[in-house]
Amino acid sequence: MSKTSTPWTIANAKARLSEVIERAHREGPQILTKNGRSTAVVVSIEEWEQKTVRKGSLAEFLLASPLRGADLDTERSRDDARALDL
Repeated sequence: MSKTSTPWTIANAKARLSEVIERAHREGPQILTKNGRSTAVVVSIEEWEQKTVRKGSLAEFLLASPLRGADLDTERSRDDARALDL
């Protein structure tokens, strides 16, 4: 991925959608703006799949935690629930 591209306004991106998609594939994420504020990003399907692929299970994540084996206080509080006015 190269440097961040110049942002596209929504209107300009809409009029040149094919170019936005091609640049996302060739240059990397394309930022879309609305009223001068960044609102969305167009990325290639390859980048999307790379960022959204599952990298193991929750159990594997927890087992690999640097906090595994740390002496953490995981005891649940036995205090009464607080009263709420509904």
